[in-house]
Amino acid sequence: MSLPGRLRFGPVLTSTVIMAAIVVVAVLLGAGSPARARRLPAARPFTLSQLGIPGRKISLAAYAGRPVIINFFASWCAPCQKETPLIARFYAAHHGRVVIIGIDANDQAGAALKFVHAEGVRYPVAFDPTASVTTSYGIAALPQTLFLNAKHQIVRHVAGAVTAQELNSWAATISG
Repeated sequence: MSLPGRLRFGPVLTSTVIMAAIVVVAVLLGAGSPARARRLPAARPFTLSQLGIPGRKISLAAYAGRPVIINFFASWCAPCQKETPLIARFYAAHHGRVVIIGIDANDQAGAALKFVHAEGVRYPVAFDPTASVTTSYGIAALPQTLFLNAKHQIVRHVAGAVTAQELNSWAATISG
């Protein structure tokens, strides 16, 4: 017997409604879950002049589809003076398998060029004399290093000098 004003559903429709309700509840409960995937911030696109090579530009877009390390530094920065040779050795040991872009910020071109040559830097170095790109990343102190995945999302940010362990850990994650 049917009551007036009440809807009757068949067994198939009832199970479909119940399943839909379960899915909605699961999605809503999962939305606040720490296990859900977090959104990674995208690296800001940039194009800067290459240090020491007039007319040549360095662009993040040129490395589309590849993981990238971006290291912000300056020749006058004491921690950078210790960190840069470490990064140069790491790059030499992994050449072809890692992409590193140095961004020399708030520096004099002559001093910067002398510094990178003295430290054996072979990765591309962009010159950001007014620090416009550097500050667009929210960087106010040097050195700082960003690790980007192949989608150029920032997966790790190291404020201060990066360590050999951090570099090697990164190399292991992108090669394996």
